[in-house]
Amino acid sequence: MREFQILFDHGEHSELLDPVLARYGRLGFPGAPEQRPWIFANFVQTLDGVVSFLGRDASGGDISQSDEDRWLMDLLRAHADAVLLGLGTLRVETELGRPRPRGPVFRIMDPTLRNLHARLRNTRERNIYVTARGDLQLSDYYAFDADAPVEAMIITSPMGGENLRPQLEDAHSHVKLIITGSDSQLDLQAAMHWLRKNLGVQHLLCEGGPRLYGAMLAAGLIDEQFLTVSPIECGQHVPLSDDPDGKLLRPTIAFEQAFSKHDAVRWTWLSCRRVGDHQFHRFRRLR
Repeated sequence: MREFQILFDHGEHSELLDPVLARYGRLGFPGAPEQRPWIFANFVQTLDGVVSFLGRDASGGDISQSDEDRWLMDLLRAHADAVLLGLGTLRVETELGRPRPRGPVFRIMDPTLRNLHARLRNTRERNIYVTARGDLQLSDYYAFDADAPVEAMIITSPMGGENLRPQLEDAHSHVKLIITGSDSQLDLQAAMHWLRKNLGVQHLLCEGGPRLYGAMLAAGLIDEQFLTVSPIECGQHVPLSDDPDGKLLRPTIAFEQAFSKHDAVRWTWLSCRRVGDHQFHRFRRLR
């Protein structure tokens, strides 16, 4: 594993002086707002802004092709009280059969960073999945098993809650439902307030995918973004060999959102690192 070359860094100092941070350098975060967590996102993209090849190579790891990017993911998870994920991300990884037929648990893999999380947060790792309609079978995914190493929660709408509640009576009674909004519509701001007030979540890591990230961005809920730029270009169209109809477009980070020139989200460039030809950026939203 190579060390990160720090080109500049205007971020906060680290909460703990821990040797494990030496590879990356300082990493600290502001305190959380009173009404919700401080929310930071993590993505990897190509030089032309694509975040997934789709098809057989749909994972972010297929874009990054970097051990350091995978390690940075663990470092960011170590600084979070919980990880926020769209259900689409879980489904894609499960369809790829990684690392098991019933899909992954999104957890800290590096033992030293798992220990760092224990010292920083003193809580069990948490995955919080977001689904408006609650159209999933919990038993299809290892992430919701009682013996999974990460606590699983679900943010959903009242309709989604009705769909999921019968599954919580037996083998999945340990899965917590967080219900906000009305009918089949989510209220993400209310959900973030609930996490802050009832679970004490102060720092929340949003790992997407693009649909969830875009909705969070549009709701004004993303405070920071860690962005790895992989030194490849692939184009937005899926090759005809994988998509004979030529209709699939590879997503960008917020591909479903539409901001005008005046509404476009603006950022300040907080830090920049490099490892070989990979760039590791950190941006903070300008309010």
